[in-house]
Amino acid sequence: MSHDACTGSGVPCVPVRLTAQAPDGRTQSLEFTHICESEAVLRAVARGYRVLAIETPNAAKSEKPSAHFPLSLFNQELLALLSAGLNLTEALSTLHAKEQRDSTREMLATILQSLHEGRSFSDVLAEHPRHFPNVYAATVRAAERTGDLPEALARYINYQLQLEAIRKKLASASVYPVMLLIVGWLVTLFLLGYVVPRFSVVYESSGRDIPWLSSVLLTFGQLIHAHWQLFLGGLVAAVCAFGWGISQPPVRAWLLDKILSLPLLAARADAFRLSRFYHAVSLLLASGIALPRAMGMVGGLLGATQRVRLEQCRAAIEQGRSLSSALIDARLATPVAESLIKVGERSGQLAGMLERTARFSDDEFSRWLDWVSRLIEPILMAVIGIVIGAVVVLMYIPIFDLAGSLE
Repeated sequence: MSHDACTGSGVPCVPVRLTAQAPDGRTQSLEFTHICESEAVLRAVARGYRVLAIETPNAAKSEKPSAHFPLSLFNQELLALLSAGLNLTEALSTLHAKEQRDSTREMLATILQSLHEGRSFSDVLAEHPRHFPNVYAATVRAAERTGDLPEALARYINYQLQLEAIRKKLASASVYPVMLLIVGWLVTLFLLGYVVPRFSVVYESSGRDIPWLSSVLLTFGQLIHAHWQLFLGGLVAAVCAFGWGISQPPVRAWLLDKILSLPLLAARADAFRLSRFYHAVSLLLASGIALPRAMGMVGGLLGATQRVRLEQCRAAIEQGRSLSSALIDARLATPVAESLIKVGERSGQLAGMLERTARFSDDEFSRWLDWVSRLIEPILMAVIGIVIGAVVVLMYIPIFDLAGSLE
């Protein structure tokens, strides 16, 4: 693995100091710069050293303990060590020795202890579904039967990268609209709480009647200005409550489900879930898991209505129906998916064709997302402009009336 490969995989490249046992039994300190931790370990192992501990001063200072297990990084480093010739226990011991975060060290220590007790790697992973998804544990279990764990890890890393690419695209597409909304609200609040009350003083001193809408606007602005501490406290409390709510998995799942059930988003959300379903089934089939079982294991990736259709599809397959016809009857496949899956059934490359189907769906979803992001940005700008423009016009209407009375 080169330095570039480390960088491209997302593994941090920092100064690394290894405490290692030399071939003659002596303990030595090895220092490496401008390479990632896994590369440093591989170089030490290639020279005959046994790594006892890893120290990365810069990373230790910058990283904070986290309860989240870094599965993607764990897979990449484990694959690198297994590919270098280490067995599973040696690779996990090396990862445990170099880990700086307490929560991750504890998880790795638990896995190592279970392996030393004679338990299988997949059984240990299955006991911790919070950190290791069922798809991952099943992939490892199938690889243990065939003896190709590095290949299975490589397939799962590719599966993760594909899903992560979609998530990043969704996040990047939402950043600009969210920033527009925040800036628009801040400008509107500034006008209502600071500018409008100063205009109201001018209008009150004139002694003239002002239009009803302008009067409502001025009253609202004066109310915000007079009780700004209470208004600001309520706003902060609302933001904190919303932030706390979305940090809770049940609340976040409920809110996401409600958003995705909107008429304009429901069809695309179902298509995205189907794409993830195809990815996962392809991964499990490539690992040697039977099709009905694979479909049942990843049914949680689908929506509630789709899961009911999936059970009908599984029942049809167990009765001898082909996957393509069963998916079409259950409305879990598009015409493109049906054609690709039929080719996979004829050629015996069903896993590969399911993967092609998922990638075709991902590409279609990406194009739709680009179109929506290009459309929603000018719409949001127009809405914000209308709101701010309405506030400004309502402020100036009384001034226009005053100017007209002076003529």
